[in-house]
Amino acid sequence: MKLAIITDTSADIAEKYKKYENLFVLNIPISIDGVDYDMSKISPEEWFDLMETAQDVPKTSQPSVAELELLLQKLEKEGYTHVLGLFLPAAISGFYQNVFYLQNEFDKMVVNFPETFITSSPLGYMVETALDLAESGADFDEVFTKFEEQREGDRAYMLVDDLHWLAKGGRLSNGAAVLGTLLNIKPVLTFSTDGKVEVFEKVRTVKKTMSRMKELLLQEAQDRSAYKVYIIQTRAEERAQELYDYAIEQGFDDVEMATFGPVIATHLGLNTVAYAISPKK
Repeated sequence: MKLAIITDTSADIAEKYKKYENLFVLNIPISIDGVDYDMSKISPEEWFDLMETAQDVPKTSQPSVAELELLLQKLEKEGYTHVLGLFLPAAISGFYQNVFYLQNEFDKMVVNFPETFITSSPLGYMVETALDLAESGADFDEVFTKFEEQREGDRAYMLVDDLHWLAKGGRLSNGAAVLGTLLNIKPVLTFSTDGKVEVFEKVRTVKKTMSRMKELLLQEAQDRSAYKVYIIQTRAEERAQELYDYAIEQGFDDVEMATFGPVIATHLGLNTVAYAISPKK
């Protein structure tokens, strides 16, 4: 088996994996105040600076379908036998529906684009796991089975400081955003089973939301040794540190601090904190 993994820039991937020759990352175009930016040339912190001073909410577009088709043609010519595409959830982006047909266009390769229901570091972790398994000699069925296990076991809960970012990006209803502002609600948000961002529970204060997120961490990952925990933030370092310290105190042995990349930060806004769990590799 010669396996290629394709993903997009919504997935946060550890640096060492970015050097793998069989990993290919499609760019999600992103702009702010009408200016397009190359995310390979700007750090998350530089992007957050731009978000803080922006006149309007940043915008993202879909990756190029034509670019993906050309890449698949190239992979087929290079002798790849299998392709696994792990992209931004279909409930968040229309890209998945637009490229679905490509799975059946290549006679010499098995091309599989399964739906994903989460993004950011957990999506990156799925990519890393698939790369590790392929490198170890696993066949495609084993790689795909592990992906499904991680997809079914992934959970993420978020505290978003300003719901207007999600509302203006079309990821949360305007009504929910206005309600949250007027009543000082700081809801616990999550990814639904089909990948949508939704209100999991309405909570009135940041303190209570943080407390509820800690409860959910213990509830969702009762076997501490079976899960990797990500604490992810956009300029919410103190809240992230609080969640990190709590996870360590509760006996989780694989906890990683991370920063939301520009694509996801664009929709969640600044001062957002989340924890995510994923079944270990």
